[in-house]
Amino acid sequence: MSTLSDLHNRYQEFVAAHPSAVMDFADAVEDVLNDAGLAFDQVSVRIKQWRSLRAKAKKKRADGQLLYPDPWNDIHDVVGVRITTYHSTEIPQIIDALQDEFEVLRSVDKAAQTRVSGSFGYGSHHLILRVDARAASLAAYEGVEFEVQIRTVLQHAWAEFEHDIRYKRREGTLPPEVDRAFTLAAGLIELADQQFDQIAALEEPNALSTDLDVEFSAETLPGIIAMIQGNRIPQSRISSYQWLEELLHAHGIRTAGQLKDLLTDRNIEKVRRALRYRFQPGQVRILDDLLLAKFGEQHIERTATTGKREQRLRSNLEALKGVL
Repeated sequence: MSTLSDLHNRYQEFVAAHPSAVMDFADAVEDVLNDAGLAFDQVSVRIKQWRSLRAKAKKKRADGQLLYPDPWNDIHDVVGVRITTYHSTEIPQIIDALQDEFEVLRSVDKAAQTRVSGSFGYGSHHLILRVDARAASLAAYEGVEFEVQIRTVLQHAWAEFEHDIRYKRREGTLPPEVDRAFTLAAGLIELADQQFDQIAALEEPNALSTDLDVEFSAETLPGIIAMIQGNRIPQSRISSYQWLEELLHAHGIRTAGQLKDLLTDRNIEKVRRALRYRFQPGQVRILDDLLLAKFGEQHIERTATTGKREQRLRSNLEALKGVL
């Protein structure tokens, strides 16, 4: 059995050995979602504070036994990841992408549990994952278990506000009228999430000008790509299109016509076969790979702003040589 002293030593060793853990896990999870062509709001990561970990390790069951008799191995959220999405239909796709990259130890739909109990409240999907050999960018963390919470932005807002109110009232329970207000708000949020899901299902790409000489911008790129390829390539995260604009400009690609010349069915199929995507890539990923196939080393020199990106590009370039 691990004592609190043992737990403290293991915790300090982990923190000292992995000073960049927050950034490493955030980058790795964002890469998984972007590579899968998924749209999401935000990925945030935190390392549990020692005070919080110690308090959790002290928790006991009703019979007085420790809830976590071996706390370092029984507590799985020392590293915690939160993913927020715009609507709940994205959540199953995110889960599929994560389980293809990490070992899934547990998967719990908190929102479903709440509905089964006949009440409204905390909505979130929780995963306990373990880093294995598939996650090359997290090789230094192989064997580490971590928790992922996936929520819509509305679920997140409700949970954060409700937690803040309850945290301020450490003693006693909330007045009945406050509990009722939270229940009502949770019900309204569930209805709003359902409406967002319906909007997402009905959304059609907007028809844009067919003038191929028009210069694109980060804002118009999703629509122009959809005009060229229809719905065959899923839209990526909105905030990624500013970066995509920079990638294209790095090679002098500025107009819809130039984009159309690059985004041919033949080019896309060649890149798909060479890279053997595990998921259907989104617009940003497929264009990044098309540029790599077309421009090779020039694309790496002009766009590899980090060592991790350069490593990934060089690995992919081996498979893409001579493709375009």
